[in-house]
Amino acid sequence: MATSAPERVEQDHPGTRRHRPVDRVVFGTAAGLALTFLLYGALDPSGFNDGTSSALAWITSNVGWFFVLTSGGFVLFSAVLAITRYGNIKLGPDDSEPEFSTFSWVSMMFATGMGIGLMFYGVAEPLTHLNTPPLGLAEPGSDEAAHLAMEYTFFHWGFHPWAMYAVIGLTIAYFAYRKGGGNLISAAFRPLLGDRVDGPAGRGIDTLAILATLFGSATSLGLGALQITGGLANVFGQSGYGTTAAVLVIAFLTLCFVVSAVSGIDKGIKWLSNANAVAAALLALFLFVVGPTVFILSTFTESVGGYLTHLPTMSFRTGVFGGQDWVSGWTIFYWAWWVSWTPFVGMFIARISKGRTIRQFVIFVIAIPSLVSFAWFSILGGAAFDLQLNQGKDMGALVEEGIESTLFDTLRSFPLSTVTVVLAVFLIAIFFVTGADSASIVMGMLSQNGDEEPRRGLVVFWGVATGAVAIVLLTAGGEDGLNALKTGVIIVGFPFVLVLIGLCVSLWRSLRQEPFESTLRGPIRRHLREHPGDAAGERPVVEPARTEG
Repeated sequence: MATSAPERVEQDHPGTRRHRPVDRVVFGTAAGLALTFLLYGALDPSGFNDGTSSALAWITSNVGWFFVLTSGGFVLFSAVLAITRYGNIKLGPDDSEPEFSTFSWVSMMFATGMGIGLMFYGVAEPLTHLNTPPLGLAEPGSDEAAHLAMEYTFFHWGFHPWAMYAVIGLTIAYFAYRKGGGNLISAAFRPLLGDRVDGPAGRGIDTLAILATLFGSATSLGLGALQITGGLANVFGQSGYGTTAAVLVIAFLTLCFVVSAVSGIDKGIKWLSNANAVAAALLALFLFVVGPTVFILSTFTESVGGYLTHLPTMSFRTGVFGGQDWVSGWTIFYWAWWVSWTPFVGMFIARISKGRTIRQFVIFVIAIPSLVSFAWFSILGGAAFDLQLNQGKDMGALVEEGIESTLFDTLRSFPLSTVTVVLAVFLIAIFFVTGADSASIVMGMLSQNGDEEPRRGLVVFWGVATGAVAIVLLTAGGEDGLNALKTGVIIVGFPFVLVLIGLCVSLWRSLRQEPFESTLRGPIRRHLREHPGDAAGERPVVEPARTEG
């Protein structure tokens, strides 16, 4: 009989904690596929580029609608869980309590869920859409283009990505802490696959999760390297640095996050998370105060209203009647990127959410981080909009020179620009290291049967592999390294969408088997536990009071 993942443990040395053994099948398959990818890209970069481009063209032409439809489905599924009686179910035993305060809980999930992307696209995406309006629906640089730019930026960074994180994080937390399963994504498929989750089917799911995490992290590393080289060029007054400089930055950042990862969550990752939270808040607050404060507040207010109004239309737009290339380059890329991040972000959010109800989880994982993202883009994007729309600066020309430098060009237009540009470069590096070291640990966990403290050798291997994949994607893509990064993440993100769908089905099936008492609100559940007769419809007989005559 197969041994379930949570039981597969071994004693390394007398007196030490019991470690689960490395799953040689999962690790060997994932490592073999990753090394094959690396060798192909390194030895035949032109053929590699042609092959990935062909795969991308097939996906966007034939299954782009699938990404669009399923991403909207995850939002609806999350909403159903929150508003129905299933929202009262605890992620743990009925009497469990949250481990972290609400503020700490939200702060940790936000820092892990977005990170480097907020820095790279904080100015770049709104400004790009302003000068090249989505789907050609407005005149470049017009007021209507400004509306569309912010609404689509909110769309790409709002409810949809966080709903993807919520689906996987909620399912992992539910099965790990309420059903006693392991810290593996495959463990959540037990209602669908039964004991087959301990065999090839389950191992295939965990292998795919590793590959999705690897490519998603590599894409983030590549984006971070491109932006850091742009920032360094801005600091030193250079026109720009090439791919070689980006490769050197990747190598340095890889060394940093590997060191952080092997030092453990309580040391390196915790310190870096605190550092980037403070630095990001300082940068945003400074730009809000010295920038066009009233314009930023008005941009936030109007853009949130436009986003909520047009959300249904944007959610299901595929570009079939025009603009399919734009949808593929932006929306499909984002959905695939978020999907590739779901394994490690989901496992992290699940870890910190024990004791929460499903309703709390859905609301705080989707709504609160989305509002913070809206504020971030309103500040950075709004400041850039004001420079172009109200002060006559040609920000469109800066976008054409390279979107990785738009953040620094915007900061140069405000006081203390030397300090803020250096702070931004530091923040980009720290944001990436924070996310990448977590990803390396999660890939190690998936390779070691869900062990929360995987072997350092595994963590180092996956950290180095992440850097190597980023380098291959950048070098194989030549001058257009950004599109090469997008191509890689879309290709690997497509099959993992099927895993997310399976998680939804598995969770729903298990929730329907929950005892009715568990789906009641906490006070009612406690009352019924203390007065079991009330649940059966039994009521004590109250005799009328006697009056003495």
